[in-house]
Amino acid sequence: MPFLTSRREILGWLGAGAALPVLAACDSQVAQAKTYPVNHSAAEWRKLLTPAQFHILREAGTERSYSSPLNDEHRKGTFLCAADGNPLFSSTAKFDSHTGWPSFTRPLAGAVETSTDYVIGVSRTEVHCARCGGHLGHVFDDGPPPTGMRYCMNGAAMTFRAG
Repeated sequence: MPFLTSRREILGWLGAGAALPVLAACDSQVAQAKTYPVNHSAAEWRKLLTPAQFHILREAGTERSYSSPLNDEHRKGTFLCAADGNPLFSSTAKFDSHTGWPSFTRPLAGAVETSTDYVIGVSRTEVHCARCGGHLGHVFDDGPPPTGMRYCMNGAAMTFRAG
């Protein structure tokens, strides 16, 4: 019988391991479950967004580092949500984090919301557009002064308005 107990334990652990991605995905869907002022069906979002934007904003994807032209955007202006035009970040809060993604010390007031995700197996703070719930990126506490925060955003999730 000890063999059967060990076998059951192994199967139990394998089952728990298989369930982890499902449980993690459930937590990362918090922003999608909430009703936002700008709301569309998946089919409508697919028509409004490019495939890359849809993957990032609606499926919580991540673009390849150093792939966004916004990483090298240094003009004065505002970074907006690519899905709904919501102003998210001022260029005055942008800094080069050397990560390959546009990074900011703080969002504009009321522009973003956060939730916790465990998609990669560790707790991270996910950043969403406050108007449409679109996934923008993550925020970390390793940024420069004055906030010490690093809002590491996907460039494809944003547009830029100079001025």
